[in-house]
Amino acid sequence: NIFTQQPSYFSDLDETLPTVLQVFSNILHKCGLQCEGASAEPQKLEEKVNVTPGNMPLQELKDIVLYLCDTCTTLWAFLDVFPLACQTFQKHEFCYRLASFYELAIPELESAIKKRHYEDNSVFADLWRRISHSRKRMIEAFHILINQVCLQPILE
Repeated sequence: NIFTQQPSYFSDLDETLPTVLQVFSNILHKCGLQCEGASAEPQKLEEKVNVTPGNMPLQELKDIVLYLCDTCTTLWAFLDVFPLACQTFQKHEFCYRLASFYELAIPELESAIKKRHYEDNSVFADLWRRISHSRKRMIEAFHILINQVCLQPILE
């Protein structure tokens, strides 16, 4: 494992995590949703959000779903291969932030995908497969985090 060979990578991970969390904030912003809690930023008065997943252009919805799918798969793969990173993730309240993101974004994105009219049903099938995969990977990443941060210390 590269982290045991180079322990300073833990500090690199610690410095990188705000960027990972920013990905989720950016997706919420693009969807016209507000994040709650520690990551919430005040909305500018002149900034009226009219775009929602339900009314955004199809290409923008596709881009968001692909971005989310890639992010969630990468996140899960990293934690699956290197669960010791969970302690660093937890320092940034990652479980809370991931759960908040999931609760705000996933129902909106799923609803938008289901309700949209598609000229080509394969586009619907692909978007639905990717949002389902994203949801699954977020839940699996959350389970890894909870297992490593909460359950394993009790068992040891």
